[in-house]
Amino acid sequence: MTEELLRRSFEVRGQDFENAGETSAEVTAILKDLEIDPDIILRVGVVTFEAEMNVVMYAEKATVTFILADDEIAVEVIDQGPGIPNIELAMQPGYSTASDEMREMGFGYGLGLPNIKKNSDAFVLESQVGKGTKVYSSIRLDPHG
Repeated sequence: MTEELLRRSFEVRGQDFENAGETSAEVTAILKDLEIDPDIILRVGVVTFEAEMNVVMYAEKATVTFILADDEIAVEVIDQGPGIPNIELAMQPGYSTASDEMREMGFGYGLGLPNIKKNSDAFVLESQVGKGTKVYSSIRLDPHG
């Protein structure tokens, strides 16, 4: 049975490009302090950053919850936003609904959701148009387990 060791929640605001990346930086710092394997830290950092940027770019706000258990690290993002009308399309690398302004800032290459999935051992994406999106990612602490 999985034992939860640490849980932290962060609020992320839509369009807050100035503070974008702070949540993923904080999660990464916590994992470094706990001396988690650097490869796992990198994967968790990618998942958290990409999810956080999706909130900043598309949603009104979200809660990002980071959970360290004895056998895995989970990141759950629940946003209040427009939702994703076509999840299959959104999961295709290169597909993006980013504005020209977002692209000019260096975002919107359509790699966020595919990168989250690629760096996750378990990945769930649920979305309801007009309500919001929930992303769940977990990464095993023992890659052979």
